Amino acid sequence: MSTAPSTVLQVALLVLFVLPGVTYQFLREYWRGPVPGERKLGERVLRAVAASVVLDALYLIVLGPHLVALARGVGQDGWSRLAAGPRAAGLAGLALFVVIPAAAAAAVTYWQRRRLSTVRYRGTPTAWDQMFRQRGSCFVRLRLRDGVWIGGWYGTRSYATSYPHPPELYLESAWLMRPDGSFHRRVENSGGLFVRAEDTDVLEILLPPRQEPQG
Repeated sequence: MSTAPSTVLQVALLVLFVLPGVTYQFLREYWRGPVPGERKLGERVLRAVAASVVLDALYLIVLGPHLVALARGVGQDGWSRLAAGPRAAGLAGLALFVVIPAAAAAAVTYWQRRRLSTVRYRGTPTAWDQMFRQRGSCFVRLRLRDGVWIGGWYGTRSYATSYPHPPELYLESAWLMRPDGSFHRRVENSGGLFVRAEDTDVLEILLPPRQEPQG
């Protein structure tokens, strides 16, 4: 029983050190989307810890005396101190662990989007994602590494993978290709064509011909 107060304090300090950065990193990834530089779990954990250190330092600078007084109170009275003012403790936890880290993540995400809007780089992880993210129906032709051309129709039943998965493409119908890469005709009874980007060196999108207005 005598160890309960110190246990409460240790748990509170551990949560205060870890949770703000976890909240910040999670919301930042959610709003911004995945990027190649943060694909590994270790890098993401390191960023979360760094964010916690920065946020905790700001908490100490702005709310240092209040946090020290709160820690001393918890250390002396344990659960009874928290039970006496659950609403205040809940509001403090909500602000320190959720609201402030979320506001920081939103501010950083907004700043990055504004800065990147003036340069060629975009938040889309790869050129593959950019090519197929909002792609409508079209013809796709690809040249394999041995020089052979393949192609097909990318329609509503087609699918292209997105980051972080390897770039792969499913075309709902395959076409016979001429040696120069031009389309010949649709393969009869075609059930589709699967292509891995790593097996190709050229991929080209060809928009379907527009129908000229009558009259």
